[in-house]
Amino acid sequence: MILYNSLGQTKQEFIPHTAGKVNMYTCGPTVYHYAHIGNLRTYIMEDVLEKYLRFAGYDVKRVMNITDVGHLSSDADTGEDKMLKGAKREHKTVMEIAKFYTDAFFEDCKKLNIKRPDVVEPATNCIDEFIHMVSVLLEKGYAYIAGGNVYFDTSKLENYYVFGNMNEDDLAVGVRDSVEEDNNKRNKADFVLWFTKSKFDSQELKWESPWGVGYPGWHIECSAISCKHNGEYLDIHCGGIDNAFPHHTNEIAQSEAYLGHKWCKYWFHVLHLNDARGKMSKSKGDFLTVSLLESKGYNPLVYRLFCLQSHYRKPLTFSYDSLDNAAIAYDKLIKKISTLSPDGEPDMEAAKPYLNEFNDALGNDLNTSLGLTAVYSVLKGNISDATKLYLIGEFDKVLSLDLTKAQENKSENPVNEEVESLIAQRTEARKNKDWATADAIRDKLKEMKVVVEDTKDGIKWHFEN
Repeated sequence: MILYNSLGQTKQEFIPHTAGKVNMYTCGPTVYHYAHIGNLRTYIMEDVLEKYLRFAGYDVKRVMNITDVGHLSSDADTGEDKMLKGAKREHKTVMEIAKFYTDAFFEDCKKLNIKRPDVVEPATNCIDEFIHMVSVLLEKGYAYIAGGNVYFDTSKLENYYVFGNMNEDDLAVGVRDSVEEDNNKRNKADFVLWFTKSKFDSQELKWESPWGVGYPGWHIECSAISCKHNGEYLDIHCGGIDNAFPHHTNEIAQSEAYLGHKWCKYWFHVLHLNDARGKMSKSKGDFLTVSLLESKGYNPLVYRLFCLQSHYRKPLTFSYDSLDNAAIAYDKLIKKISTLSPDGEPDMEAAKPYLNEFNDALGNDLNTSLGLTAVYSVLKGNISDATKLYLIGEFDKVLSLDLTKAQENKSENPVNEEVESLIAQRTEARKNKDWATADAIRDKLKEMKVVVEDTKDGIKWHFEN
């Protein structure tokens, strides 16, 4: 498999640390509000990556954190704690907010056919691990205490800016946005490992530590949780492109200082989903959620298809017109697959070229657009319906668009299958101008309380209410 590695900014052959096994980590949500569809684009593409690795024969262990403490509104360790902000907004405790929005996030994932990671670890479960990692960094001289807080000393590293050509002169106090400078820092790019001087008197979540009562910085949690569950060597770390700096940069700094060796070889970043206003963000107030799309009549899997039609390393622009086009394409695709006959056995020899086409697409930096093209190649192919259904079922282990669900529903409901068969016979009779047969079938459908509609998108039917 070939993957684009953000660390080095080149396509590279994927070779895991242990042959046949993949340790994978994905940055999870900060559970202070609903996930917007821009967030979920990243999780969809990470889901496809995990599923394709499994499809290709790897034994994958995927770990994800839940940020329920310590993530401030600025990546520079300043601003308001997002969790506290959510609690104030809804007049609930931080943990009540965390529970509600964690459940909401996984409900959205379920609707989008995003597999739950093998390990999901809330940050609040791992305070001991954070304290241990910070203690080791202090012992090794990579951290210092100032103003009551513990900071990572980036001057101890040969190359802190590992994801690009950034340097301190290009940065305002070591971050992307102009913020109030922290005078406790020795260097502009240093970052907080542990807070003991919270700027919020009402900060709910605090723990005892060797440096005083406080709470962890945001960056330390992913390093510690990954080491806890993935071990000392991580194969692939995933996240949105906005996490590359400073979050992932800081993860590498503290993890490799703590471990004493290279930590993660491959970094997988998904680019932004934009709308007419630019990058989608909760800070803009009104933002798009899966529930909002559902309320407008969209199947969440239409949004998944919309994402798969584009490459993960390209910015994707959302509009309802684009989503409407994806909905039309999805309906036509499902309808076409539903007409295939499941009778007989697949021809495995005939299936090989199509499997190769799919593997060539996904194995070349996860080209989901060409992966979808492979589905259409199957439908157009001169192979049996049973072979087509086998191949589409295999591809859907990765694409997860419920492509064969209509077929499964047919086999589970003999009445539906009979209706579909009668409608197909009626269509054929009308095409042959055999009106007597067509009328007889229509009457039989009426007896079965079936309403048939001829629409511009084809024939649709439902049972009378």
